[in-house]
Amino acid sequence: MLKRLRNMYRDSTLAFKIRVSNMIILVPLMILLVLSVLGMYTENMRYQSLLEAAGVASEFSLEFKEDFDYETYLVVVENKTLEESELEELLSEANRIVEELKGLTDSGDNLERISSVDKYLDNLQSYIDSIALNLETGSRYEENMMIWENDVQIVTSLIQETFNEYIFNEIRHMQQQVGQLRRFNITFVGITGIGTLILLIITIISSAVIPRSITRPIDEISRVTRQVTDGDLDVRTHIEHGAEVRELGEDVNEMIDKLQELIAQVTREQENLRRAELELLQAQINPHFLYNTLDTIIWLAEAEEKDKVVGLVTSLSRFFRTSLNEGKDNITIEEELRHARSYLEIQQVRYQDILDYEIDVPAELYPYRIPKITLQPLVENALYHGIKNRRGKGTIRVTGEKREDCLCLMVLDDGIGIPPERLSQIRKRINEPEASDMGIYGLYNVNQRIRLRAGEGYGLQIDSRYEEGTVVTVRLPLVTEYLTDSKEN
Repeated sequence: MLKRLRNMYRDSTLAFKIRVSNMIILVPLMILLVLSVLGMYTENMRYQSLLEAAGVASEFSLEFKEDFDYETYLVVVENKTLEESELEELLSEANRIVEELKGLTDSGDNLERISSVDKYLDNLQSYIDSIALNLETGSRYEENMMIWENDVQIVTSLIQETFNEYIFNEIRHMQQQVGQLRRFNITFVGITGIGTLILLIITIISSAVIPRSITRPIDEISRVTRQVTDGDLDVRTHIEHGAEVRELGEDVNEMIDKLQELIAQVTREQENLRRAELELLQAQINPHFLYNTLDTIIWLAEAEEKDKVVGLVTSLSRFFRTSLNEGKDNITIEEELRHARSYLEIQQVRYQDILDYEIDVPAELYPYRIPKITLQPLVENALYHGIKNRRGKGTIRVTGEKREDCLCLMVLDDGIGIPPERLSQIRKRINEPEASDMGIYGLYNVNQRIRLRAGEGYGLQIDSRYEEGTVVTVRLPLVTEYLTDSKEN
């Protein structure tokens, strides 16, 4: 009989199980008084915890931002060394307070604030490390001032503001807790007296009402999730009763919205990738470059410069062979350097009075992968916007080095350089599709293709001094396999 009842309960509906569970509520009537006392104890402990957390948070210096900003400024202007400054003490004290608050804070909002402060302090440490490294490697006053103005001061403001919000939130919770304790004490006696009767009434009513109020919204959520699984992302839940289930329904709706956003984002990224690839294919064969090269070959042939004609045709053949490369968009650095060298060999014939070039990249970098036609547009920019605009002969150099977290190829020229205002505009617009408005779409194209395949931490970095020259640095991941590429996957 007992086994039969157990099997019947196991195989019964959720509504039946909830009714049985509600009937079991009658048992806690025997321990109502104990639970009430425990409730008072819990409220008191919660209040003590809030007091302790607020006390620890109040140890945080209200002048932290001013002190840290000022000490950082003294280090930047080299009025103090890093060891002489109080930066380490300020960070250490702030980290100590954050660690203590992690163990004391119960509020979800304040836990997020403490987590944010922890990250901000890590950021401050990294900025101080960057300033120290700049001071060690040479005079980089402007770069350190930018870190101080654009990073340190903003982060210290965020830390100060977040701590103020934390203290305010804790005080608000304390006030709420005091009110709860007061109400708890007032109603404690009455609740103990009439609790049995109320609980009995609630049990009877909930046995009929609660199962229905729970199963109906759950059925609706289940229906919506099935439709989403079938690919219908326009469906939404509409639950009005039951706080927990209503919140679950809202989360499901938010999840669907996020899914739609992610799908749209992936679509946009694929469109950007296709656009970059299309621009690459269009740029692979530059008609003007081809016409000029053929004119040069004709001119050399007429002058009976047989060896130069052979060399020029050979370079042109290598150039287009690498450009096509069986449709692949990723090649080794060795192949990319060969492509750039072919281009420079051709252009040196045309501009022999103004152009010299050097390619000095360590052979250990040759196996690493790079998006095809990355260096040639940079070399072309160096020639047409740098070397041709200066007086006398100029040199284009291509170098490379392997760093801890990336591989860097540099294209250097001693041409006219870029005026500071123009350089600032190029740096800002190089990541924007509207770069073609400034005539730098080639730089945008190269930078975008690298970032689409390798990530936002990679791409181009442009440095220049007007009337001295320009350096374009290509940051690439340290990989010898193919980068993410829709053609090759």
